[in-house]
Amino acid sequence: MLMRLLRAYLRPYARPLTAVVLLQLVGTMASLYLPSLNADIIDKGIAQGDTGYIVRTGGWMLLVTAVQIACSIVAVYFGARTAMSFGRDVRAALFRRVGEFSGREVGHFGAPSLITRNTNDVQQVQMLVVLTCTMLVAAPIMCFGGVIMALREDVGLSWLMLVSVPVLVVAIGLIIRRMVPQFRLMQTRIDTVNRVLREQIGGVRVVRAFVREPFETDRFGTANADLTMTALRVGRLMALIFPIVLLVLNTSSVAVLWFGAARVDAGQIQIGALTAFLNYLLQILMSVMMATFMLIMVPRAAVSAERIIEVLDTETSVTPPVHPVTEVRGQGELELRNVQFQYPGAAEPVLHDISFHAPAGRTTAIIGSTGAGKTTLLSLVPRLFDVSGGAVLVDGVDVRELDPDLLWSRIGIVPQKPYLFSGTVASNLRYGNPDATDDQLWEYLEIAQARDFVEAMPGGLDAPISQGGTNVSGGQRQRLAIARALVRRPEIYLFDDSFSALDLGTDARLRAALRAITADAAVVIVAQRISTIVDADQIIVLEGGAIVGVGRHAELLDSCLTYREIVDSQLTVGAAA
Repeated sequence: MLMRLLRAYLRPYARPLTAVVLLQLVGTMASLYLPSLNADIIDKGIAQGDTGYIVRTGGWMLLVTAVQIACSIVAVYFGARTAMSFGRDVRAALFRRVGEFSGREVGHFGAPSLITRNTNDVQQVQMLVVLTCTMLVAAPIMCFGGVIMALREDVGLSWLMLVSVPVLVVAIGLIIRRMVPQFRLMQTRIDTVNRVLREQIGGVRVVRAFVREPFETDRFGTANADLTMTALRVGRLMALIFPIVLLVLNTSSVAVLWFGAARVDAGQIQIGALTAFLNYLLQILMSVMMATFMLIMVPRAAVSAERIIEVLDTETSVTPPVHPVTEVRGQGELELRNVQFQYPGAAEPVLHDISFHAPAGRTTAIIGSTGAGKTTLLSLVPRLFDVSGGAVLVDGVDVRELDPDLLWSRIGIVPQKPYLFSGTVASNLRYGNPDATDDQLWEYLEIAQARDFVEAMPGGLDAPISQGGTNVSGGQRQRLAIARALVRRPEIYLFDDSFSALDLGTDARLRAALRAITADAAVVIVAQRISTIVDADQIIVLEGGAIVGVGRHAELLDSCLTYREIVDSQLTVGAAA
C-alpha cells in the first residue's frame, strides 16, 4: 500500500526527485573522498614534514567540503518541496473523496477517523518522504562507497565490517519487528482520542445538563492513557536503538584501533590509512543506522498509507450516472414510486413501499412518530442515500439518472440540524447563491423572519458567525438556514423539521411569508407540530416506515387513527400547559 501511494502521488515530481538523487550522489561521494585526503595529509604531509602538501591538500579538502555542503543544501530544498507537495496532493485527494461520500461511507469511517487520516496519517507518510530524500537516498551510496574506499585503504581489516554491520542490522531489526504492531495500535488510539474529544466538545451541554463531567473526564482519561502507554512502549523501543548503535560504533572503533595497531607496527598499513579506514567504517555504520532509522519510520508510514488508501479506494454508494441527464423540463415536481430503503446490515427496511406525488405549487407535509423514517425519506431526494428499491423522480426523471449538479441546483434543503459555517451572515447566505446582492439577502432574511435580529447584530450582514453557528440561538440558526435555502430559489424546497425551534407566532408568520416565494415550487415539510402542517395541501402520515394516511388535515382526522392520535396528544399537552 505504501509503495502504491508513493508511486501514484510522487510520479509528477520525477524531475526534482532525480535532482535529489544526483545531488545526494555528488554530496556523498565528496564526503567519502574526505577521509582519503585526510589520510594523505597524515602520511604524505605530516609524516614527511611537507607543509606545502598539507596546505594544498587542505585547500582541496575545503573545496570538496564546500561542494558537499552545497549539494546537501540543494538536495534538502528539493526534497522538502517535493514532500510538502506530496502531502498537499494526498490531502486534496482525500478531501475530494470524502466530499463524494454518501452518509453511508461517512458513517462507516466516522468523522474523527477521517480527520486523523487527512492530518496525522498524511503527515506520517510525508515525513517518510522527507527523510527518504534527505537520508535514505544517501545511506546506500555511503554504505557501498564506504566499503569500496575502506577496502582501498586496507583489505586486511575488512573482516571487521563483516562482523559489525550484521550485528548492527540484526539488533536494530529485532527492535523494529516489535515496534510495527505498536505503530498500528497507536493510530487506532489516536482515532479514539479524537472521537472522545469530538463527542465531549459537541455534546458539552448534555454533559453539563446531566452532571456527567466526572464520567466524561474518566472516559477521556482512559483513552488518553491508552494512547500514552502505547506511545511509551514505542518510545522505550526507540530509546534502545541509539545505545545499541553507539555500542556497536565504539566497539568497532576500538577493534579497528586494536587490530590496526598491530598492522601499523608490522608495516602493513600506515597511520593515515588506518585513520581513513576507521572513518570509513564509521561512515558505513552510520549509513546502516540511517537506513535502520528509516525502517523505524516505514512501519508507521505503511500503517498510515493503508488507512489513506482505504479511504481513497472506497467508492461512494451514491454513484454518478454514466450518461447523466443534463436537462429536464418541468417546474419541480417530486414523485416517489414504491420506494424502499434499508441501511447496510439492518434487519429490515427503514422505508418500504413509499409512493406519493408532490407537484409544483403545492405543499406536501410529512408527519409521524420518532423513528418513522421521515428524515431518511427526505435524504433520498438529494441522493444523500440511494434507494434500495423503487425510484425517486424529479420532473419525471429518476434522480439516479440526473446530473448531480443539475439535481442539487433544483433542490433547496434545510436539514433537521441546520449547520452554519464560520464566516459572516452574508457568506453563509451566499452558499445558496454566490452572486446574490445585499438587497436580495435582506429580502430573504425578512421572509425567513430573520431580518430583525441580523440588523441588531454588530455589522449586520457582515456580523461574524462562529463554526456551527454556536454564537446564535437555535431558532436564529434555523431561520438563517431557511434564508440560505431561499437565496437559492430552487424548484423543490425540503424542510426537515426546520420550524421546531420557532415559537408559534414566528412559525405562522414565516409560513405565511413563504407562500408567495414558493408559489411555483414543490414544498415538502417534515414536521412534528400539527400547527406547522395544518394548512398543507397534502399530509402524509408515516408509521413504521410505511404510509398509513394521505390527505388534508380534516380528512385525516376522520380516516387515519395514527394522525388523530398525534393531534390528540398535542392538544392534550397544549391544554395541560
